[in-house]
Order: sequence, then structure tokens, then C-alpha cells
Amino acid sequence: MAAALDALFWGLLALAFTPWISPPTALLAGGAFALLAPAPAPKRALSLTKILLQASVVGLGFSMNLGRVLSAGSRGFLDTAASIAFALAAGAALGRLLRVDKTVAHLVSVGTAVCGGSAIAAVGPVIGADAEQMSVALGAVFLLNSVALLAFPPIGRALGLSQDQFGLWAALAIHDTSSVVGAAMRYGAEALSVGATVKLARALWIVPVCVASAAARRSKARIAWPWFIGLFVLAAAAGTYLPAGAPVWRALGAAATGGLTATLFLIGAGLRRDVLSRVGPRPLIQAVALWALVAVGSLTLIRAGLLR
Repeated sequence: MAAALDALFWGLLALAFTPWISPPTALLAGGAFALLAPAPAPKRALSLTKILLQASVVGLGFSMNLGRVLSAGSRGFLDTAASIAFALAAGAALGRLLRVDKTVAHLVSVGTAVCGGSAIAAVGPVIGADAEQMSVALGAVFLLNSVALLAFPPIGRALGLSQDQFGLWAALAIHDTSSVVGAAMRYGAEALSVGATVKLARALWIVPVCVASAAARRSKARIAWPWFIGLFVLAAAAGTYLPAGAPVWRALGAAATGGLTATLFLIGAGLRRDVLSRVGPRPLIQAVALWALVAVGSLTLIRAGLLR
């Protein structure tokens, strides 16, 4: 039985690299696999997800123009700063109102404000979060991240959002980098370029948020720097200024697209029923309310032309 499950896992993962599987389908397939085979899937998925995500993001840079990357990143700086400040303040207020555990409330707020599970994983050790608190926050963010991947593209089309508008909205309102890229890929190439770049600029805020969290808790824990974002910029520079390597850059960009879809399968496969069952109503209500505020607020400002 174990051998059959292993074969199924690797077969589905390989299939996720092909154009035949969409990002939402990959996420759902991973979740279904985890529920059917909860013992081996999460451990294996966790060991692969971070590496594949970072490698795929770097590979995606080869298919992007450096000028657009820098323009989108600098343009979204103030938007991102305002969004993060608002999400952290609103999350803290909601946590107090709903009487959510202080550490869980902060992790949910950070996950919503910065970049989902990556931010929670970075901030958790800094503030002394235990495994239970980390699991609750990750479970709440995972659920909403999955909903966003499925719901954002049809909402964007129904509202007539441009490629640029949708990419910015996805980057500001969807938690994890993988789901931002997955949703933007479904919307279009320009949405992907804007969404991925602004999201990576947003992910850089992991460092100052960790520093601020550590200062607030008087913690001296080591803070991890997201070095792969610099490699993404270098990849975009190679793709832009070294045209002789164009066939290689195209191949790497295509492989990265498949890698990001496979990452979503791994995220789904890392689902644990015990984690979701421990989330509880209060942290979930906080996560939903905070996400709604961020998503609706950013969408309103984008449609009004106040965020560009």
C-alpha cells in the first residue's frame, strides 16, 4: 500500500509540471491526496515545497523584462507598505475584539499582511510561537489562500479588471506567493509580471516585520533573509540583457511555470486534517475578516485609481 501511495504521489507531482494541469486543479489534487494518505504526504510535501517554490520564482525571472520588474517593484513599494501597516493594525484589533490568543492573532496578521505561510514560518520562532500556535495560524491562512486562488480570476473578469489592475490586486490581497502567481497565470501574462514582482517586493517586508516582532517580544532569535528574491532580479537581468541565451531563458521560464503549479500540488499535499481541526472559530473569523478588509479595501482603491 505504501509503495502504491508513493507511486501515486510522484506521478501526480510529475503531472503537475505539465500544461495539462491548472494551478487550482493541482492544489485540489494535492489536498485530496493528503486527505486520502495523511501519514506520508505532509512530511514529504514540506521537505520539497520551499525549495521548489524558490527555484521556480527564480526561474520565472528569466521570462520577465528587468525594466518592468524594477518599475512594478518600485511602484508597489508605498502601496505595499500601507497595505502591510493596515493589515497588522487591523489584525491586532480584530484579535483583541475576538479574544484570539495574542501570538496566534499576530501570526495570522503577519501571514495576511506579508506572504502567508512563509511569513508565519519566519516570524513564529522570533516571537516564541509553539507548534500548536503555528499550526492554527497556518491552517487558517491555508484555507483562505486556497479560496483566493480559485475565486480571484473569475471575480477579476466579472469586474472587468485590466491585467495590470488584477496583478496588483492579487499581489496585495492573496497570501502566498505561489497562489498569487497561480491566480495571475490564469489571468494573463501582464498580470503575472505585475503580480509576481509586487508580491516579491512585499515578501521583502518579512525582514523588517521580523525585526519589529523580535523587538516587541525582546527576542534575539535569528532572522532568515529571503535571498532568492535577489536571484529573481538577476534572472530577469539575464533574460533582458543577454539575448543570445533566449532559447535557454524561455526553457527555464517554462519550467518555472510548471514548477509553480507543482508547488501548489505540494502545498495541498501538505494539508493535515488535525491542523485544520485545531484552527477553531475565533482565529478563523479573525483571518476571514482581516482578509476581507484587505481584499475589498485594496480592490476599491485600485478601481478608483488610487493604487496603480
